[in-house]
Amino acid sequence: MSQEKPTSFDIAELAGVSQPTVSRALRGDRTVSEATRIRIEAIARQLNYKVDKNASSLRRGMTNTLALLFFEDPALDDSLINPFFLSMLGSITRTCAKRGFDLLVSIQQLSANWHVDYEDSRKADGIILLGYGDYSAYRVRLDQLVAQKTHFVRWGSVRPGQPGTTIGCDNVEGGRLAAQHLIDRGRRRIAFLGDGSEHYPEFADRYRGYAGALRTAGLAVDPGLQVDVVAFEDAGEDAARRLIGRGVPFDAIFAASDLIAIGAMRALTDAGLSIPRDVAVVGFDNLPAAASASPPLTTIAQDYGHAGEVLVDTLIAQLAGRTVTGETLPPRLVIRASS
Repeated sequence: MSQEKPTSFDIAELAGVSQPTVSRALRGDRTVSEATRIRIEAIARQLNYKVDKNASSLRRGMTNTLALLFFEDPALDDSLINPFFLSMLGSITRTCAKRGFDLLVSIQQLSANWHVDYEDSRKADGIILLGYGDYSAYRVRLDQLVAQKTHFVRWGSVRPGQPGTTIGCDNVEGGRLAAQHLIDRGRRRIAFLGDGSEHYPEFADRYRGYAGALRTAGLAVDPGLQVDVVAFEDAGEDAARRLIGRGVPFDAIFAASDLIAIGAMRALTDAGLSIPRDVAVVGFDNLPAAASASPPLTTIAQDYGHAGEVLVDTLIAQLAGRTVTGETLPPRLVIRASS
């Protein structure tokens, strides 16, 4: 083997594969098996091999850059980014680096013209979208991206007939897990805090899972125990106060997000209710703040580490011209002191 600067042909020789296989593996092509990719990456590290991204992108007419667009969202701090998406950012960044792509990160206002074609402007080869507000308004922009033939992938509710490719959590199953856990704890009057309409399809799916679990257990789905609220802490506190003010008995709350749940727990405590003795509470997302809440919050975890990897790999597969489909990732119940 040559003692000069290592090449992809050197890696191919040591790995016992073809040079095109090495190229596909090092750019994260999912047609290469995981075992082969790991072997090739290990040999590349041993040889201190560096991918010449400029040469590769020139050959393919690409910028070798992906754009990540966050949308302004009420948050616990001044970032205006949902903390769940901040947790996902690390995984997206690491996966881009492993696959040989740079990452352009931008914060957008939903009212702005964020649907401009990044590919035509040569800013990026494709777009990852996180956050969307009211889906009925957002959907129009997605249709425009499809019409422009923009390569994009988004995080959200995975449903038939949606424009583009969506990766998301199994929100129906997550809602079922949350409600079933509370039922197993002996709770029978379980409230739901979250907008259950199609304006917020992820919340709507969580509501469907919650309602299905109640019906399976022979419990009524009481409209008086559902309060429309969007995903930030102050809104959760206000929603819980409204629920208490209705005078309808309840012994548990399933909040459609951890932020809603944390705000709701503050209202419950202010009202003199003990958590979980009087009211058990379950959230959704497993934000870092959930573990440090008082009491620590039981929640439905979304695997944001794996989610970031799937988003990047799905977009890269699109860029390679392969057919991609939406993917639903499984949720997990994390039990803490709030229930």
